[in-house]
Amino acid sequence: MIELKDVSLGYDHRAILNNINLEAVPGEVLGLIGPNGSGKSTLIKGITRLLRLFSGHVFIDGRDIENINREELACLIATVPQDPVLPAAFTAFEVVLMGRTPHLGLLRYEGERDVAIAWQAMKVTQTQFLAERRVGELSGGERQRVIIARALTQQPKVLLLDEPTAHLDISHQVEILDLVKSLCLEQALTVIAALHDLNLAAQYCDWLVMLNGGQVYTKGAPQDVLTVQNIKEVYGAEVCVCSHPVNKLPITLVTANG
Repeated sequence: MIELKDVSLGYDHRAILNNINLEAVPGEVLGLIGPNGSGKSTLIKGITRLLRLFSGHVFIDGRDIENINREELACLIATVPQDPVLPAAFTAFEVVLMGRTPHLGLLRYEGERDVAIAWQAMKVTQTQFLAERRVGELSGGERQRVIIARALTQQPKVLLLDEPTAHLDISHQVEILDLVKSLCLEQALTVIAALHDLNLAAQYCDWLVMLNGGQVYTKGAPQDVLTVQNIKEVYGAEVCVCSHPVNKLPITLVTANG
């Protein structure tokens, strides 16, 4: 379980987010939504301690992350960044195996167990057929699945995703989020995902937190958060919100002017 209590953070001495309170639990996907610059990526960096908090606390299973050393924290929390920098000459398997690094002691190399865990992560993400391919040869969707496999190789309790579908076409967006959702349920992961697309957020997230102006504007189930009034107030956009014909989840429709 991840819990944020009165968290404020930002860059240098400028706060981006103030007094953030939220919870995320195993087996559910919590989506962070909001306009560009609202602090979605900043919040993820705070949870991983890439950014120091100005105030407040982040707890994982009741433990303050400030009291957890970085090696242990990396074993508990794995991140799928928006634009990962990957060594193009490395094979996909070599990249996935990097996920074992937090579990290795000083000057210790990967053993048979580490290789088996990495291989299993590739099986789960259906990337085994990419194992010998160079990263520079992979498509955007293939790279993203490899990065998720690397994250799973850490054997985390928490999976954080920063715009995991950015730069992907609709087929690969659905593929990636189907994978994330199934992993969340099958492995009882706590998943927090920053998402730009409101319709994808509605379809795949159990709960949504809408950020605006450095604060939580509203939070709750998708049908309670994604309303015409909330979207107009936060995004400044006139939209229609209706129910999906199959699952009744909210769909946000935009009408072009003129």
